[in-house]
Amino acid sequence: MGKVMPCDQGHPSGQVVDAAVRALAGGGVLVMPTDSVYGIGVAATPDNPGLERVFRIKRRPAGQTLPWLVAEADDLMRYGRDVPEWALRLARAFWPGALTLVVDAAPCVPAEYRRPEDGTIALRMPDSALVRDLARRMGTPLAVTSANTHGMPSVASGAELEPALVAEADLTLDGGTAPQGVASTIVGTSGEAPLILREGAISRRAIEEALS
Repeated sequence: MGKVMPCDQGHPSGQVVDAAVRALAGGGVLVMPTDSVYGIGVAATPDNPGLERVFRIKRRPAGQTLPWLVAEADDLMRYGRDVPEWALRLARAFWPGALTLVVDAAPCVPAEYRRPEDGTIALRMPDSALVRDLARRMGTPLAVTSANTHGMPSVASGAELEPALVAEADLTLDGGTAPQGVASTIVGTSGEAPLILREGAISRRAIEEALS
């Protein structure tokens, strides 16, 4: 059975952060609350053995890639390449928050984290002090997907996590109910205007108004 620790993701204790950093630094798989829904993931380091385990735990096809949760707004330009100006405006409007931007990956992004079809990476700066603290301490984003078996709905509280998933992860941080309770909105940035790939916590209208 994987270890479970209670936490306050808005004001995480040093003990919680230290335990999570130890798990991540060892290539471990972490289940964690975010501002939107619960996630499962690893440190986004090259050749991380935990990455394959995330797909195995979720029963998710291995050919897919995981979004990155970043610590700073500047990470959009660090890990993204040729990011359009309007996407920067959206990040200024909604980061930290439930907006995921799909951008061309910068050369520093390891190949296993890029979408093989087009070389893109999905980036989000969550409104979670816990997640951002972990990314800062690790010195790298976290590669995180929703904490549920592939095909099942995402969960918004620690109590809803599937027991089998918790058992297979190295550490689960239970922060109660996620503030948003809805998955992030995903926006593609390859064109001259936003492409809403998934409408989630941020509405299409809010996206349009931020750019008007």
